[in-house]
Amino acid sequence: MAVSATTRAARPGELNGVDYHFLSREDFDRRVAAREFVEHAVYSGHRYGTLRSELDRPARAIVLEIELQGARQVRETLPDATRIFIEPPSFDALRQRLGTRGSDSPGEIERRLAVAREELEAASEFDHRIVNDERERAAAELAELVARMCEP
Repeated sequence: MAVSATTRAARPGELNGVDYHFLSREDFDRRVAAREFVEHAVYSGHRYGTLRSELDRPARAIVLEIELQGARQVRETLPDATRIFIEPPSFDALRQRLGTRGSDSPGEIERRLAVAREELEAASEFDHRIVNDERERAAAELAELVARMCEP
């Protein structure tokens, strides 16, 4: 998994360089200007992106956990990349998950849901779709798909 960069504050228990690269807005903007990102976007009021250095690590496959804006940029930058859309079982399930997570305000949840509507409408742009109805099953499906892509 590539570690994304973000300008949002770390949530309790999140570690810099492990969960995200937590950057100031100024540092993020400097890195954008220096073309250090493969993709970057604004999501729910915060900047997110994948640093090119994350793709330089030796690996047979690197998974980017990104949103729609970033996926569209990756499609342009890396046209041979396989795009996988992970979707909730339903919009109501997503609303419930965001609410029970307890880390976002009601306003933040509504902003995230508005973005999710747009993203769900774009699912057909991806090569594969995985429904995240059961975490273990969805993770196994993703792992199997990535393993198949790494076969010679």
